[in-house]
Amino acid sequence: MKVDRTKKILNAFANNVISSAKANLKKEKKDVTGKLSNSLTYKPNVTPTGFTLAFFMEEYGEFQDKGVSGVDQKFPTPFSYKRKGGSKSLKGMPPPKAFDQWVVRKKGLKGIRDKKGRFLPRKLTDFLIARSVFLKGIKPSLFFTSAFDKYWNTLPDGFVNAFAIDIEKNIIEQINKK
Repeated sequence: MKVDRTKKILNAFANNVISSAKANLKKEKKDVTGKLSNSLTYKPNVTPTGFTLAFFMEEYGEFQDKGVSGVDQKFPTPFSYKRKGGSKSLKGMPPPKAFDQWVVRKKGLKGIRDKKGRFLPRKLTDFLIARSVFLKGIKPSLFFTSAFDKYWNTLPDGFVNAFAIDIEKNIIEQINKK
């Protein structure tokens, strides 16, 4: 069974979602290194028995999209940091190393000074950022969710029409073979 029109509609939908998600990341300045936007991909799978469309991104992209509640500040999200140990423990904090490249590329973070005017070492800056994220969390950006929802609402009409035409062409092909 050929489903060329259906594939075309799914590809257009996925391309629109990814383009919009990348624009959202850029607008919200959530993709300093470019790693997240470059990782956004999709894979359509259309067979005679059905279809799927899977989107992929860096693992941390879901946390950027849906947010993460910190131990002190809560957001409406399925993800949260939790203290492992005592009430003041930093166990469970994200590793400071995870923020290193972000700190290097983030404008305004180069040359952070302490109260005495001395530059802070980068490892200390990484630690302070990690601690802040642990305590305050990550506010949901919905960069992907809003892009998906925007184009999801336009998908049904075009998709149903394309699928119907594909089925009709396949039926005609089968009749002509007999």
